[in-house]
Parts: sequence; structure tokens; C-alpha cells
Amino acid sequence: MDGQLFNKLHAEGLISDATFEKTEQKHLHPLFSLYWEIKTLLYIGILSLTSGLGILVYKNIDTIGHQAVLAFIALVSIGCFLYCYKHKQPFSKSRVKSPTTFFDFILLLGTTAFLIFIGYIQYQYNIFGTNYGMATFIPMLVLFYIAYDFDHIGILAMAIANLGLWLGISVTPKQLLLGHTFNSQTIIYTYIAFGIFLLAIALLTGKYSLKGHFKFSYQHYGIHICFIGLIAGYGLNYNSGYSVLFLFALLGMAYILYMDAFKDKGFYFLVLMVLYSYIAVSCLLMRGLFSSNGIMIAYIAFLYFILSALGLVFLLININNRLKAT
Repeated sequence: MDGQLFNKLHAEGLISDATFEKTEQKHLHPLFSLYWEIKTLLYIGILSLTSGLGILVYKNIDTIGHQAVLAFIALVSIGCFLYCYKHKQPFSKSRVKSPTTFFDFILLLGTTAFLIFIGYIQYQYNIFGTNYGMATFIPMLVLFYIAYDFDHIGILAMAIANLGLWLGISVTPKQLLLGHTFNSQTIIYTYIAFGIFLLAIALLTGKYSLKGHFKFSYQHYGIHICFIGLIAGYGLNYNSGYSVLFLFALLGMAYILYMDAFKDKGFYFLVLMVLYSYIAVSCLLMRGLFSSNGIMIAYIAFLYFILSALGLVFLLININNRLKAT
């Protein structure tokens, strides 16, 4: 379409021969964006740098000394944050673009160094004692502050993960942690509530436009945590009468989130709702199927998964077509 327009303008004498030739060359040799490739390499570079420094410290800790290592990590973190504060844009409720190309990566390096510093000083000097919740709570607050102040989605994901870690440590008795036993009703209910909390934050984020682009991250983690918790609750309470309530709660929540995702035209979340609903329905059907005896049970179950998988594919195709039509 652009080529036809420039041909028409050139034929009418509205653009010169030189301009027309440059336009033709641009269409014949279009530019190729390396944005994501360079961004990926920079992220890999930060991970490689931190990993390499960790290996270097581990192999030479006896000659370097813990104080020197902590001082170096602190200087890296402070230097990165000083650079970021010097170049950051003013805070805004909407999306704020990075002022320079490497700003996000320097911020990520400084944040990673800060987390390493906290983990190192706790491991070596045990400054928080056995209060492991406090050792995760303080970094969590710092991560949320950095994510919102500097508008960084990657650090927001780190903050959400840290919040989940803090909740798990806070509600899990020490004997469960030491025994590596996590099939606890308390943990399941906590993470279901955690998932609902993240979904509520996602709703409020979109409603009040406070960093509205953060809604995806909250909703992404909230859906997975909440729905996996509901499925785990069903499995842990399999022999009790109210176990199916977990799956009915999953289906009800899936319907509400499905309608919201369809309104926002979020195909990714629509796929998640369909898949988790499929798992819930399959759990109910398989529970009823295997409650009876018979040699044909295995064949019926095998046939069910084949046919239902085909139906699932056609359903997703239909949803995608409807989404494009709206």
C-alpha cells in the first residue's frame, strides 16, 4: 500500500526522483530490529556476571575474606542505584520509558546485588537469627518499592515471588520445613488466598490505572497460584466429602476470569481458564469413573483423553476466532 502511494505521488510530481529512489531502496532492503536479541543478550550478560562473581568468591573466599566480599557487593549495588536515581524519570501512574538503553539492566544488576548482599549477610552472620520471615519480608518491601518507583516489570515479578516465599515461610511450621513435608492444609489455604489477593490487586490496578501495565504480572501469577492451590486442595482432601468444593470453586472463578479476559481480549488468560477448567472437569469425571470396577474403565479413560484433547483444540480455535471478530 505504501509503495503504491509513493508511486502515485512520484507520478504526480509531488516527490522528487531522489526521494522516490530512497523510498524504493528502503522497501527493497527493510531494516531488521535486533531489540529483543540485544535485550536477551544483556539479561544473559547480567546473569553470567553475577554467576561468575559467585563462583570466583566461592573458590577464593579464604583469601578474600567475607567483609571484603560484602563490601564489594554493597558498592556494586549502591553504584547501580546511584546511577539509576540520577537518570530516572519522574514517577508517574502510567508507564514510564527507560531514559537510556542500559538503564533497566543496571537497575536489575543493582537489585540482584542487593538480594545477594542480604542473603550473604544472613547466611554468614545470621543477623535475623531464626526469624526467616523477616529475612524475606525486608527484601520484599524493597523490591516492590523499586518496581513501582522505577517502573520495572522484571523486578515486580521478583517482588511477587518474594511475597510468596515470605508467606510460605511465615505460615509453615519449622518442623515441616525441616522434614520437607508440604502437604499441609494451612499452606494450601494460604496460597489460595495469596492467589486471590494477587487477582484482586490486578483488578484494582486496572480499575484505578496505577501502573496499569502491571496488571498482567499480577493476574498471571494470581491465576497459576490460586488454581494450582485449588487443585492441590482437591487432591489433599480427596477422601473427604467436601473435596469437590475445591473444583467447583475453581470452575466458578474460571468463569468470572474468562469473562474478564474476553472483555480485555487477553487470549493468553482465556487459554489458561480453558485449560484449568478442563483439568477440573477431568478430575471430576475420572473420580467418578474409577470409583467403579471394570476392565473397560482404562479404555474409556484413554478414549476420553483423546476425544477431549481434540475438542479442546477446536474450542481454543473457536475462542480465538470469536476474539478476533469482536
